[in-house]
Amino acid sequence: MATDTGPSDLAVESVAPPPGDPPAAPQLRMYPRRFSFVYAVLAAAAVAAVAGLVLAILSTGVVGAGPAWSTWKPSGGGLGAAKQIADEVGRTYRLPNGDQLVDVLAKAPSVSGTSGSTIPLHYIVETGPSGQKANKEVQISSSNAVSYELCGLGASCSIATGKPTVARGTLVRREILELALYTFKYVGGVDNVIAFMPPPAGSQPQYVVYLQKSDVASELKQPLDETLGAKVPLPGTIPAREVHLVDSVTEPRLFKYGVTQSQTGDTILVLTPLPA
Repeated sequence: MATDTGPSDLAVESVAPPPGDPPAAPQLRMYPRRFSFVYAVLAAAAVAAVAGLVLAILSTGVVGAGPAWSTWKPSGGGLGAAKQIADEVGRTYRLPNGDQLVDVLAKAPSVSGTSGSTIPLHYIVETGPSGQKANKEVQISSSNAVSYELCGLGASCSIATGKPTVARGTLVRREILELALYTFKYVGGVDNVIAFMPPPAGSQPQYVVYLQKSDVASELKQPLDETLGAKVPLPGTIPAREVHLVDSVTEPRLFKYGVTQSQTGDTILVLTPLPA
């Protein structure tokens, strides 16, 4: 039985071609051209891959990028992102008994009417110390402003448990500062944050912290953990450094508020600074 590589095959390969037949053209001459073409294709692909990688790195800011501003950030934008911020920040602030400090509601800039209706805000006006109009009037809408309502579970949004203290008020303003920082960092176009504070038990809401993006420009340039510690403190354990920071940023922007209307029907949030 013959095999694929038997002696007869070797004998056939050694037979000379018949006279008159031209010798077969050598095929090896084509190989260098073929290999050159393949190498050129592979080189072009490698160059394209490297160029794509460089562009990807540059577009994502990996080259020369510093630490991330925060370990968490909202997805999307607009009011949806603000609601995510309200939920994420709100759940981390607690009372000593473990209850959440306040519920945080993110809304387009608005106030509640006497009948429970929602009234959109169109302007913010700051008054001077004795009630005269200050040189600051800001037109606001859902495209450049977000309002947060910090509401406890007691009557009129007061905090239902525990006693109102200076430390607890500082913690509420710390939460407002964190809400504002996340909003200015991640919600495009927003330059104004209006945060309605919970009132003391037995009274109606009357205080608001109003922050503009320019008020926290330096804090937005550094990671959040360098401004506020990663662990949210309880009311009586706020580090002195954070107390100083929260007071220096929010106290000048703490107002008593009221609502009025212009002659053309635009709703105006009137802010009156507190006595020094």
